[in-house]
Amino acid sequence: MLDDSQPLYQSLALELRHAMTDGRLASGERLPSVREAAKSRGLSINTVLAAYRQLEAHGLIEARPQSGYFVRSRLPTPAAPRFAAASTTAKSAEAEVLDQISRVVAAQASPDTIDLSLACPKGSDFYPGERLGRLVSDLARRRPELLSDYCLPPGSMLLRREICRHAQDLAMTLDPENIILTNGCMEALQFALRTVTRPGDTIALESPTYFNLIPLAERLGLKTIEVPTHPETGMSLDALELLLSEQRVQAVVTMPNVHNPLGTSMPVEGKKRLAELANEYRVPVIEDALYAELQYATPLQPAAKAFDRDGWVIVCASYTKTLAPGFRVGWMEGGRFRRELKDLKFCSSVAQPALLCEALGVFLETGGYAQHLRRLRRTYAGQVERLRGLIDSAFPAGTQATRPTGGFLLWVQLPAGCDSNRLFDTALARGISITPGQLFSPSGRYTRHIRLSGCYPFSDRHVHALMTLGELARQQL
Repeated sequence: MLDDSQPLYQSLALELRHAMTDGRLASGERLPSVREAAKSRGLSINTVLAAYRQLEAHGLIEARPQSGYFVRSRLPTPAAPRFAAASTTAKSAEAEVLDQISRVVAAQASPDTIDLSLACPKGSDFYPGERLGRLVSDLARRRPELLSDYCLPPGSMLLRREICRHAQDLAMTLDPENIILTNGCMEALQFALRTVTRPGDTIALESPTYFNLIPLAERLGLKTIEVPTHPETGMSLDALELLLSEQRVQAVVTMPNVHNPLGTSMPVEGKKRLAELANEYRVPVIEDALYAELQYATPLQPAAKAFDRDGWVIVCASYTKTLAPGFRVGWMEGGRFRRELKDLKFCSSVAQPALLCEALGVFLETGGYAQHLRRLRRTYAGQVERLRGLIDSAFPAGTQATRPTGGFLLWVQLPAGCDSNRLFDTALARGISITPGQLFSPSGRYTRHIRLSGCYPFSDRHVHALMTLGELARQQL
């Protein structure tokens, strides 16, 4: 009921504020459009717009381009990890961490569990499967040589040219002749590490970091040093510079745009400084740009590679998270190491499937990819905000979560008294799989953290599993 004693827009804003407080408007829920609200309440569009803008100014709702206004969640953001990376001794990953990674991966692969944290989108909401299928079928019919001829490196010129064209959205100027096609981003990261390091070397990893880098480093005989990584500012560049100045690391692996597991991005000035450090100390920086194109805001923030002067930044990416995981098509640009990387690709897996690469090239060339990305960014922004809202309502008081700037991953910090490894065990017994925070640190930090994912349709079963997980966390307290 609107209050006649104050301006109409203030009265409407107060009514909506009360609805958010008592739960009638849940975190992540979409408000009626300005036009709908005006029509249903008999108000002018300007009145509704003024009310929405007042709520937005107070941080209660947020506007999303081409999507409308949404209730913001009240979850606070976790603080930066506190430890002195520069004084940490380089060492191999803890055996407990490697064992836990194996357990979690096995649980994620089980058909008997519902997974709340696997970073593998599922369903037609997230991939243009039918369109790509028709494209592959048409290409196979019109150009049968794509199936019958050997595909020798460097592979599809069309795809490599389109990769370079779209890389301009991340402010990178790349040459198709220097693009190496790979089996996903993981092969690109592996090639990069194999090229710039030798067994016994030490690499700097973000902390937290993408967990699959930990067993990869172990199998390559590499030691690691963890560098504290803040959700808002990214990897501590002061700590990194100290390590570089003391010649304690031979390579750096980082994900400055849409970090896994944080979901956030390093500021532009930070990425510029990161590239400058690589060039100044002549230490290769391996940039994982897997989620960079899934930034919510446009124009996209540049990649660190955009500021590389002398080729010390190697950028790696793929289309597994945006277009077709089954194609396993990734790419890399190796800077000053491109010749060695091309030789390594040839002796490891020769080339990528010609038909699939050409199909991706056509999809990118005809504008299908750009259109798909616009829709996908809106979808994931809504999915993540709804996920934050569900966590806010289901998890114990004191729970914190990052506010992603892209992608579909959330880094959740549980209150003191909770243990994410124990939560993994109790949840798995209920048929629910999660990724505990210990996996994202070679030394096994983050025992109160979990990674959750918003790349699944929020079915009743999925929401019930999240509610159950929150209740299991409450029971630990």
